[in-house]
Amino acid sequence: MQLVLAQLASCEGEIAHNLARALEIVHAADEGTALIVFPETHLSGFAESGHVLDRALTLDGPELQALIGVSRERDMAIAIGLLERDGDAVFNTTVLITPESGIALRYRKTHLWPDERTLVEPGDALHCLEWRGRCIGLLICYDLEFPEPARALAAMGVDLLVVTNGNMDPYGPVHARAAQARAQENQCFLAMSNRVGQGAGLTFAGESALVGPDGELLFRAGREETIQPLQLDPARLPSARQEYDYHRDRRLSLAGHLETRGAHRSWHFG
Repeated sequence: MQLVLAQLASCEGEIAHNLARALEIVHAADEGTALIVFPETHLSGFAESGHVLDRALTLDGPELQALIGVSRERDMAIAIGLLERDGDAVFNTTVLITPESGIALRYRKTHLWPDERTLVEPGDALHCLEWRGRCIGLLICYDLEFPEPARALAAMGVDLLVVTNGNMDPYGPVHARAAQARAQENQCFLAMSNRVGQGAGLTFAGESALVGPDGELLFRAGREETIQPLQLDPARLPSARQEYDYHRDRRLSLAGHLETRGAHRSWHFG
């Protein structure tokens, strides 16, 4: 499976510009590309105080329809982030668009960064999709720093975690470490596309990455705009699980014991 990580400098509120960049990259992708991954909220830019509803898009609007059209034209899937308006609510959303289904997955970010908690609503569900021989799950930025959502997706059978990212300085190393940990502990590929440049008062860290199911770093970008084709080797999946399988071998029923000043307490995990 060939994918492309599109590490871009998005622009807050410049929806036509952001959409044009995405369409340009899809049109320019090599034949045989299966999936292109864009950053978090690439289409709309981030929500900011006073700029939430004016940047939010509906999933049936012309922007998503244009992306569905180019997905079908090029026979490529697209993972891309946006601010999604649903009635009076706005969500930080990533969609997976496929040629067959249009919007095949919609994932609303479940772990909101402190600065966005008063601006958008959290999602409450995780989603994955079997597509062309890969089971794909979506995460967004801060989600990556928690083991639980990635593990839940792995328990559903995901073998490719797609992370649309908007990680900023000084937290680049946090996501570099977390990406390798999430891939290794779930024995799946992880493809992460981050933003670069400046916007919303932030400097974005770049360092988009592809990590193998054994935690090996297969690619890491720098801090400039980068359009990087990459190949997933399916043989890495059974190889990573050949000697041990973390999902099968974990022991959720183990009791925990806390010893303190002669008192003894215990509880059960899971």
